[in-house]
Amino acid sequence: MKPEAIRLEPGNVIPNNPAFPLLLYRGVLNGDDRAAGFEALFGRNGWGNMWRNGVYPFHHYHSKTHEALGFAIGSATLMLGGPTGLKVEVHAGDAAVLPAGTGHCRISASSDFLVVGAYPAGADYDLCRDEPTPEQMKRIQNLAAPITDPVTGGSGGLIALWR
Repeated sequence: MKPEAIRLEPGNVIPNNPAFPLLLYRGVLNGDDRAAGFEALFGRNGWGNMWRNGVYPFHHYHSKTHEALGFAIGSATLMLGGPTGLKVEVHAGDAAVLPAGTGHCRISASSDFLVVGAYPAGADYDLCRDEPTPEQMKRIQNLAAPITDPVTGGSGGLIALWR
């Protein structure tokens, strides 16, 4: 499965990632229980600290970790990259891998919208809404690529595109 690789430019408040593109996978999972399916897939590929919820309706990013989002139910319009970024429609079964620093915000969503989120093994996450400090920028720039892709595992995806 080959993702769409999206490079996002830095914004005034949202840094985005200078080295790694956002990865958008379409139609990863089918079936009745995509939430459990994403949890199993992400876990099998070494990503954990999972949660089920949605995407916040405000622009934010993470400076300490990369993040995987599995869209389990419903659909949404997301703004990726900050207020001047890219509007993207996501649907149940799609997934995204956001490198550290990547802005994301929910613009609209179906009433049943559900996301499964995960992080590389051992990762600690933060929630950033303000212009990054020099320390946060250094952390984003120096954060290595994970050893596995949450969707494809040990090959393809970020293994091919983030090295």
